[in-house]
Amino acid sequence: MLKSRSDRYGAVAVSIHWLSAILILALLGSGFRAANAMDAASKAAFLRFHIPVAIAILFLTLLRIVWWWRFDRKPLPAEGLPLWQERIAGGVHIAFYLVILGMAASGIGMMILSGAAPAIFGAPGAMLPDFTDYPPRIPHGLGAFLLVGLLVFHAGAALYHQFVRRDGLLQRMWYPGSSGN
Repeated sequence: MLKSRSDRYGAVAVSIHWLSAILILALLGSGFRAANAMDAASKAAFLRFHIPVAIAILFLTLLRIVWWWRFDRKPLPAEGLPLWQERIAGGVHIAFYLVILGMAASGIGMMILSGAAPAIFGAPGAMLPDFTDYPPRIPHGLGAFLLVGLLVFHAGAALYHQFVRRDGLLQRMWYPGSSGN
């Protein structure tokens, strides 16, 4: 089942969700490692991984937005879920989209303004710039910490549903053929 039903997510939504989750963790890890690298060669190596993964996340996020907007509908909220929790969940998902798009924009801005691509991707003699000299670095760094916070909140909410409420919400996103109930 490619599309979602009222009680579960479809294969496309599940695939985008988990692929995005794995790549975002890799992206955060490589980004923090690059930011804390002591030498330019290490920083460039982390960025050679970070940048293509960031582009993949950007495309997956745009695909997810288009998928929900044009082709699919999300399942109904979990039974008995208070309205305030539904609204917080919706707000967190929108925040994810905004932060990811903002991170992509600030990352692209840093690459363009700093001219770092030749140094990152191996042009002989190219020097890696100090990214702190470029204004997009501040929102990019803050966005990374905000993304970590959103991930912790999101995962915590999923675990709350799994182990406290026991409402099968996590199973609806784990495998497209399971209803969890």
